[in-house]
Amino acid sequence: MVSILSIFFFCFPTVALSASFRQIFLPPTGFGPESLAFEFPGGAFYSGFRKSRNNLLMIKHTATYFVRTIAFCDGTTDDPVKGPICGRPFGLAYDPIARLLYIADAYYGLLVDDSNGRLAKQIATDAERQPFVFCNGLDIDPITRNIYFTDTSAVYDLRNSTKGLQANDSTGRLLKYDVRTNQVTVLMRNLSGAAGAAVSGDGRFVLVSEFVGNRIQRYWLNGSNAGTSEIILSNLNIVRPNNIKRTILGDFLIAAATVTQASQTPVPIRVRVDGSGTISETVSLEAQYRSTPISEAQQYGLSVYVSSRGVNFVGVYSP
Repeated sequence: MVSILSIFFFCFPTVALSASFRQIFLPPTGFGPESLAFEFPGGAFYSGFRKSRNNLLMIKHTATYFVRTIAFCDGTTDDPVKGPICGRPFGLAYDPIARLLYIADAYYGLLVDDSNGRLAKQIATDAERQPFVFCNGLDIDPITRNIYFTDTSAVYDLRNSTKGLQANDSTGRLLKYDVRTNQVTVLMRNLSGAAGAAVSGDGRFVLVSEFVGNRIQRYWLNGSNAGTSEIILSNLNIVRPNNIKRTILGDFLIAAATVTQASQTPVPIRVRVDGSGTISETVSLEAQYRSTPISEAQQYGLSVYVSSRGVNFVGVYSP
């Protein structure tokens, strides 16, 4: 599993590109931050990345702490040999009440760490005796503290995700981990590239994105519709929806893409929607990311932090 041995202190510069955008760079060998988790209220955040023995990092103010794995993991952890051994952190969420960091690892399933440099604990590897193949997005229910996460596919793991996209794979699942019973429940099946998951502020529902199916579904956790789901967003102009994050206002930010008439190639966007899928804002990130896909957009304070598996930095958009 992803062995967290110790935490080291480093300091890397934050480079301002303009009045509204800056970059927080990973260490020289770091690449591809997939997700972010903020450690409230101290302002620290975590991110997972590859091409380093340090595949989980913590940034606190101007200081950067790196969580080290075994030396064998130097080099990319997305390759066929090292990936399954070293792991690849994808979805992250920090529980400020329990002071625990939850990690959806593409290879090792659901992990938890107390963020003090001890070993990350593997707490779930399967549901209904079906092993996880590609754990992806993750969120914490703000009411119950239960964990909601996705298994992108039952067939294609991270190494073969492109094949899953080409095959229009629809074997993904939305899952719940009960922190009191340590049990995993399957909530939704047959999802087309299950990616992001985000619980509403009142704990009534969870949104799940389908990267292959190009849509967002809402699954009801409570109320008269509990246990049912419906498609709330399926827009031809919004494709490849990835991680979803709840904002401080209670709506959601979705990392996605759109195809412009000028380029005819997907360009990254962040989309703000409410719990019913109504779009209130679409922001193009083409100027900073060109055609590089983004994996997450998350609001912290007045800024929006953006992560991408195609760059070596975390982008910060500020008003």
